Amino acid sequence: MRSKAKRYSPFDSKKKSAFKGKSGNFLYVFLAPIFLATFIALLAQNIPEFIKNIIAFGLFLATAKINSIALAKEYEYHSKVLTKAPRVPLKTLSALLLGISTLYASWVVGDTIGMNIFLGAIATIGYFLYYGFDPRDDKLENIGDISAEFVLRTLAEARAKLSSIETDMTMITDRELNSKLQVATDKAYEVLSTIEKDPKDLRVARKFIIVYIDGIKKVTKSYTDMQEHEITELTKDKLSNLLTDIDERFEKEIVRLKRNNQFDLDVHIDVLQEQIKS
Repeated sequence: MRSKAKRYSPFDSKKKSAFKGKSGNFLYVFLAPIFLATFIALLAQNIPEFIKNIIAFGLFLATAKINSIALAKEYEYHSKVLTKAPRVPLKTLSALLLGISTLYASWVVGDTIGMNIFLGAIATIGYFLYYGFDPRDDKLENIGDISAEFVLRTLAEARAKLSSIETDMTMITDRELNSKLQVATDKAYEVLSTIEKDPKDLRVARKFIIVYIDGIKKVTKSYTDMQEHEITELTKDKLSNLLTDIDERFEKEIVRLKRNNQFDLDVHIDVLQEQIKS
């Protein structure tokens, strides 16, 4: 569920669309001619050239891989209202590695040292002009009386618990229980996603995060600590009914958050209308 009301530092959709258009797959294009040169050297049994081309191929492949990770990290950064900037400057690393790869490839084909350096520098500069620089600023502005660090820590702890639940689920062979747990975790992630987009919702959803997710984790852990064939049908039925109740509770939480966002939107509209009238 996504709120239509962007109340806290909303992410610019135009910026997001422009960013998404810059695919990391572009750098993989450089691999095609190097692969062809490597293949030709192999057919000609020119081992020195084959080794040189393999090294060049490896450098460009590493550049493309790191760049793909860098862009994924940056997209994740831009998609969140509250987050920390990536600690490792992967885009800078990609740019430098692209420059080194280009310099090396230029040397392999026999260009002069000056031309090697020139092409390497152009490749590095071109990368920054096209992809830009690494995000540097943490988006940690406090929301009212709620600390941004507290929101991030709370969401991280909740996701860690859900991840633990999903790990335990792999050891549960009962399909009905597994299915209900999957539904519950999916809805829990939806609630966390809603809070992440509008951190003020943490005020009304904190009990949900602390009580319900932690409760599911403890029950699931207790279940998997036993041999499944030793668990009675009565206990399984109780757990099944509990998960049904939790599923309904999660659904109510999602509806409540949605109504909360709708209420805030209505308030903002009313205030704006009053300002226009005056």
